[in-house]
Amino acid sequence: MVGSSPLQAVLVAPGVKDTKVLAFERRDALKDKDAASGLLRAVLAANPAQRTAFYAFDLARVVDLYWAWRRALAGVRPCYAVKCNPDPALLGALAALGAGFDCASRAEIEAVLALGVRPRDIVYANPCKPEPHLEYAAEVGVNLATYDSEEEVAKVKRCHPNCELLLRLKGPDGGDARVDLGTKYGAHADEVVPLLRAAQSAGLNVAGVSFHVGSGANNLAVYRGAIEAARAAFDAAAALGMPPMRVLDIGGGFVSGPTFDEAAAVINDALAQHFGDLPCVEVIGEPGRYFAETAFTLAARVIGKRTRGEVREYWIDDGLYGSLNCIIMDHYVPTPRPLAAPRPGEKTHTSTVFGPTCDSLDTVVTGYQLPEMSVGDWLVFDNMGAYTTGAGSNFNGFATSDIKIYVAYSS
Repeated sequence: MVGSSPLQAVLVAPGVKDTKVLAFERRDALKDKDAASGLLRAVLAANPAQRTAFYAFDLARVVDLYWAWRRALAGVRPCYAVKCNPDPALLGALAALGAGFDCASRAEIEAVLALGVRPRDIVYANPCKPEPHLEYAAEVGVNLATYDSEEEVAKVKRCHPNCELLLRLKGPDGGDARVDLGTKYGAHADEVVPLLRAAQSAGLNVAGVSFHVGSGANNLAVYRGAIEAARAAFDAAAALGMPPMRVLDIGGGFVSGPTFDEAAAVINDALAQHFGDLPCVEVIGEPGRYFAETAFTLAARVIGKRTRGEVREYWIDDGLYGSLNCIIMDHYVPTPRPLAAPRPGEKTHTSTVFGPTCDSLDTVVTGYQLPEMSVGDWLVFDNMGAYTTGAGSNFNGFATSDIKIYVAYSS
């Protein structure tokens, strides 16, 4: 994609243009049979003083993913879920490509607006909003927000009376999702009409419906059930004499790869079946991990070692209180590997890898096979862009925000 107009637009986008961007030839990495390791080596070669954990972020990967989305879900505009990874270069790249944004707080709205995104390209997709955040949305003109309770209707009426609403529906059960959001958000079927009436009585326009089947759903049939339920809500609003709805938000939780293509086929078929007679409806989605997960690779440095017989114990400078919080919070399964190229016939040892804090909970892997490593070596963690840096802490004085992110683009 290097040299193409989409990538050129990304390279001059706010959030990207003032960042030092490393140009990287992906074909050079393939000599190592691993593009991610090649990119990390290129970063270290260009920054020899780097001695602490860092990320490599491949802009070209985001461009590729964006066009894969547009091919598979041509009628669905992606509105990136900022909470997944709020890195400014990622936000700027997606804005340049034409994405909208799903924001859940004032800070997220501010971050997106600072990059020149128009308020009308933002969905305030948090069904329960703090009043000061809602008042800020009113001030800056973010006029579309989700709700799933009568109390939220009253709050919106009080704090942002010009706001239009999306009724958030609970996704169908049985999706076998990595993260089930239905236990916290979404109207049940018997609550739809009362919630529509509440908005109608308050004089607030319900512009459409949203749902979320959960993050990383394995049973793709839930998309069909959710879209069918959304159409029922559209019809219920029409029966109440409300203005025609015009927005359907199919949520997020998508994972790039073959599963995404399978999900897209189900969604397209269900949209044709249940919304084919409503061509004026704008369909949007809220992908987060789809764009972020595979575009970021983490390199953590070995800062300590202990040998006990055949067992090796290593300490690295990132862990469960840092960006590897995703192990607990997002069910990430770490499969670390040395950055150094493996030697033929190299012996491995049963190993434990600890994070840097003094808490024994801060354990990354146990009983894991690794070759002999030394202090100063690097461990690589792939697919580390989703719910990592954005959810880390400063516990024990190890600040997640101090982890450097190097921006690169590969050909």
